[in-house]
Amino acid sequence: MTTHSQRQHSQLQQQNPRLRKRGLKKECPHKQRYLSGRRILPKPITGREKASQLIDNAFLAYNSARLREGCELLVQRMLQPDVTVAMSLAGALTPAGLGCSCVVPLIKAGFVDWIVATGANLYHDLHFALNFPLHAGRHVFDDVDLYANDLVRIYDVLLGHSDCLLATDEALEQILVKEEFQQTMGTAKLHHLIGKYAAQWERRNGLKDVSILAAAYRCGVPIYTSSPGDSGIGMIIAGLALKGNRLRIDPLIDVNETAGIVLGAKGNGGKSAVVLIGGGSPKNFVLQTEPHIQEILRLEDKGHDYFFQVTDARPDTGGLSGATPSEAVSWGKVDPSRLPDAVVCYADSTIALPLLTHYALAHHKPRPLRRLYDQRTALLEETARRVGGLTPNAAGDS
Repeated sequence: MTTHSQRQHSQLQQQNPRLRKRGLKKECPHKQRYLSGRRILPKPITGREKASQLIDNAFLAYNSARLREGCELLVQRMLQPDVTVAMSLAGALTPAGLGCSCVVPLIKAGFVDWIVATGANLYHDLHFALNFPLHAGRHVFDDVDLYANDLVRIYDVLLGHSDCLLATDEALEQILVKEEFQQTMGTAKLHHLIGKYAAQWERRNGLKDVSILAAAYRCGVPIYTSSPGDSGIGMIIAGLALKGNRLRIDPLIDVNETAGIVLGAKGNGGKSAVVLIGGGSPKNFVLQTEPHIQEILRLEDKGHDYFFQVTDARPDTGGLSGATPSEAVSWGKVDPSRLPDAVVCYADSTIALPLLTHYALAHHKPRPLRRLYDQRTALLEETARRVGGLTPNAAGDS
């Protein structure tokens, strides 16, 4: 008599090919497609490899593989001549030295065409142009004793309160009251004007290529901040306004200018790429260009073409920092047909960005500078023409 367990085992054999007797050939129509990736059999590390070789040969799985894929995406796709590359910067990157070591070289190589950063990153960037030192330390401190010694910290980075922060504030105040600042402007123009002085401070201090703002000024790379009041620069502008300073920041100018940059990038068959270092408001400000184009301006488009993000934020909490590119598709931020060209690496930006920068510079020659800052008015004028709207002088600063 056949028992219940025997009948159950027989049914399982019929349902699951893995339980069939050996010798029966299983039909596997998609097996080779799944196994089309490279075989994992790396050569032993010798210590003589270059960093880019290490990425190519040993970063084979998990987030190391995502970083390698992001490096390859940047070099092979994003840096093609017809692609305009945006970079967002969130988190305390400039105090950690990543402006000097990574962002400035990427700007100079023509690998980054426009930037959205937190205001804090740009404020702390100025310490370097002014030659005010920041020091590496440990992450365990007596913060009460630091306060008593006129020091502040950003986790394990130490800087002086009076001789760095307040001195930077004073230098900014001295330039922001100049006549060229006495107008309403977007943040790209604000940062370009500040960048002019940052470049002068670099030269005066015998420094070279230490400031993002100075490098962007020289290379014509527009830099935006999505929250202009949320930084030392914004606080100084607000304080000066109480004293009668006429400088005003209009973030609506930035919304239209960045949309114009993306429209210009996608014109005549071109493409738009986003490299997102961290998440937060800068990430959204870069990506919202597409919903602004499609939903608000009613212009036809499908989203950014290439997407690479480095983040430590989880997607399941619902925050924008951890939102995946596939979720961005639902908002029209990323072209759905381009999802294979969308990569997320869950890692610390201070680890990933230097490796990404090294890989790009090692594998790709510099590109001609687009100098998008100089094209802002023309791009805004074309955007206004397409929506049947206002001239640039009425829609934003010139």
